Amino acid sequence: MYFQHSNEIWTDFPELVPGVLHVEGITAEAATDEPIARFNAIAQSRLATASESELPEIQAWRRTFAKMGLKPTQYRCASESLLRRFKKEGSLPPIHPLIDICNAISLAYAIPIAVFDTSSIKGHIEVRYATGEETYLTFSGEVENPEPREVIFADEAGQAHARRWTNRQSGLSAIRSTTRSALIVSEALHESAFSDVQQLIATVADELNAAWSVVPKTTVLSQSAPRFDF
Repeated sequence: MYFQHSNEIWTDFPELVPGVLHVEGITAEAATDEPIARFNAIAQSRLATASESELPEIQAWRRTFAKMGLKPTQYRCASESLLRRFKKEGSLPPIHPLIDICNAISLAYAIPIAVFDTSSIKGHIEVRYATGEETYLTFSGEVENPEPREVIFADEAGQAHARRWTNRQSGLSAIRSTTRSALIVSEALHESAFSDVQQLIATVADELNAAWSVVPKTTVLSQSAPRFDF
């Protein structure tokens, strides 16, 4: 199996910096309260001096969504949506330890983090423009077809595991209590994206090791090295 971005995506978004991890040995039980509180405190500190829309990480994604023809205030990247909910409610509801820790790190860095159960991925997975024939399973169980030229995470079978790039993941590959293997992808486009994504990926790896005693395979991709084999 492998993960990559298409040549078209790299051509249209040369500033993109993707960080990727693959981890095995995940369970539904892990002690993550302490690190989540720590990362939440970082997010609270950042939001105390600026709104989420003013953060450079979010501004870069807003520009990207506008470039894709999407209204940035109608369709938001995942980290902006999390920050808005966190600011309003003061916390995020627990879902699964892996999702909870990745969401907390996403809040702290203001960078989207997608987490996929690899057992639901057929062959390779690629971030590319949709043909419009792919299928996307919503969390409510409905099947949709992405719009042609929409940026999606698509596998070899034409299953879309995320729509509108970092806007929304699919229910098909959502993390569950039975998940043992996960692909984790974080993408940024702001000025300091390379160093920030490097730090974010190292942070995720450290927290996974602390919670599950696992050593993930990690990398930061580039246009000259766009593929991650796992």
